Amino acid sequence: MKKIETLIKPHLKKEVPDIQPGDTVKVFQKIPARIAAKKSSAGGKEKDKEKIQVFEGIVLARKHGREIGATITVRKIIDGIGVERIFPLHLPTIEKIEVLRRSKVRRAKLYYLRKAKGKRARLKKVELTKKPFSTEKVKTEEEKEIKKEIKEKKEEK
Repeated sequence: MKKIETLIKPHLKKEVPDIQPGDTVKVFQKIPARIAAKKSSAGGKEKDKEKIQVFEGIVLARKHGREIGATITVRKIIDGIGVERIFPLHLPTIEKIEVLRRSKVRRAKLYYLRKAKGKRARLKKVELTKKPFSTEKVKTEEEKEIKKEIKEKKEEK
C-alpha cells in the first residue's frame, strides 16, 4: 500500500477548493490550441499552444472524496439544452476551480435538477464563508483589547 501512495502523492493537487453539490463553479481547463482551432474552423496554424476553456455551471455531485480519483459533475444549460461534464479534480490540465456561489441543498446528489424546470430548478442562495487564517488572529486581538479594557476598569475602581 505504501508503494501506491508514493506513486500517487506527487500527482495530488495541494490546493483543491471545498466544492459541494449546489455550488456554482467556474472550471478553467487547458486544451491544446489545435483542438480549439478545429472547433472554430480557423485553421491549424497554432500547433504547440494551449488555450484555457472555461466551463461554468452547478455542481450536481462530488464523488470519491479526497482521493486521486475524486470527480465533480458540473451541469450548465446552453440554448435550452443541458450539458454535463465530469471533471477529475486532480487532472493536470485543470488550471483552477473558482466557487462563485453556494446554495442550500438537502441532498448529496442533485440529479433531480436534470428534469426540473423553472421554479423547481432554483436553489436557495447561501453566502460564501471563507475562513482565512487572519480572522482567528483578529478575534484574539479583539479579545486582548477587551481584556485590557476590563483590567483598566478594575484598576480605576
